[in-house]
Amino acid sequence: MLSRTEKIAYGLGDTASNIIFQTVMLFLAFFYTDIFGISAAAVGTMFLVVRLIDAVTDPLMGLLTDKTRSRHGQFRPYLVWMAVPFAVFSVFAFTTPDFDENGKLIYAYVTYTLLMLAYTAINIPYSALGGVLTEDPSERVSVQSYRFVLGMLGGLLVTTCTLPLVDWFGQGSQVVGYQLTIAALSVLGMMLFVVCFCGTKERIHPPKQQQLSLREALKTLWQNEQWRRLSIAAALVLTGIALKNTLAVYYVKYYLLRDDLVTAFVSTGMVGNIIGCALAQYVCRYMDKVNAYIGIQVLAAIVCVAAYWIAPEQLTAAFIMYFLWGLFLQMGTPMLWAKIADVADYGYWKTGVRATGLVYSSVVFFIKFGLALGGAISGWWLAFYDYTPNQIQNIEAQHGIQLAFTVLPALASLLVAAVMLRYTLKQKRVQQISEALEQYS
Repeated sequence: MLSRTEKIAYGLGDTASNIIFQTVMLFLAFFYTDIFGISAAAVGTMFLVVRLIDAVTDPLMGLLTDKTRSRHGQFRPYLVWMAVPFAVFSVFAFTTPDFDENGKLIYAYVTYTLLMLAYTAINIPYSALGGVLTEDPSERVSVQSYRFVLGMLGGLLVTTCTLPLVDWFGQGSQVVGYQLTIAALSVLGMMLFVVCFCGTKERIHPPKQQQLSLREALKTLWQNEQWRRLSIAAALVLTGIALKNTLAVYYVKYYLLRDDLVTAFVSTGMVGNIIGCALAQYVCRYMDKVNAYIGIQVLAAIVCVAAYWIAPEQLTAAFIMYFLWGLFLQMGTPMLWAKIADVADYGYWKTGVRATGLVYSSVVFFIKFGLALGGAISGWWLAFYDYTPNQIQNIEAQHGIQLAFTVLPALASLLVAAVMLRYTLKQKRVQQISEALEQYS
């Protein structure tokens, strides 16, 4: 069993990642439309276009980590190598130079692309690291629970502190406030990546004689039908999450008409996320994690649909539903990431090729594609309903925000549940594969 100290050290890496990830998810679209001055439609298109670059960079990064050999392991060194570039590009993305409209859009494309490349270069090795800390399927859920509890604590830090820090640093200037806030959070993130590097150890290694070309690796990956199903599910679930979280600020400001409650609302959702992640390992003690994951998606969909009927003046109900959605949906997140490690083991058992980095990077690509699609749909949806920044929206725009915040994420969750009905790596089979691999090695 892994020590609690090592699990915490690993989880702090996700605290670092989430400081930027949650800031991008919750505030970047709003920052671009309402502060930087880019149209909602252009922002939606940019989110999708930049993420398509990941179609190339993600598998290349995964293959690179599978080929990496150092005295510190395959994956851990990247936490130190990429910490500074990740922090610097984060600040650039939230910087607003005084350009014309086209110049602003070009600057946003360049800096957002650099940020996503840096995120790929540090997050894929970090994610794959979780799959080589232990071979125990139960411990993998525990590791991911620690990861996402601590990751969501990073998100809670973002939700509770970002807007107050923007006001404090900016002294009336949101432009300056956002830039300095992200700079401060990025420095903290760099330090936490170093702690993660120092506090973890890689225990599962690829065969020494293994030499993978990209073509061979991708062929091996495609032969893994469980990977295909999990990747589709990951893309769908993150599409729903991105829709919900991207529109949360708009929902509070323009549907509930309570701009003063944005921080409280998103923080309430983050508390639900943290509790859900913490409960995952306990749920999996009594239920197979695949069955549990399907049930959680259905519950999340029910909560989202119920939220559609909440009127703007029903603030307490709105807060409760957002909390419950975060609780149920994020309860499934450690299960999803534990299943990625199971899929990597299954691929090794089936083909004789261990490509942990490529498996993680490819699933992360679909996760980021889901994030991009959700962000793009958010921007396009707002544009379709004639959203206009910084003013009271018309009835149609308010209804559009309400619909996208509730019904669309529910649809995504139901599709995830349908896909996972065909996923066959349940606990008993995973244990059998693990035992077979022990004899194989």
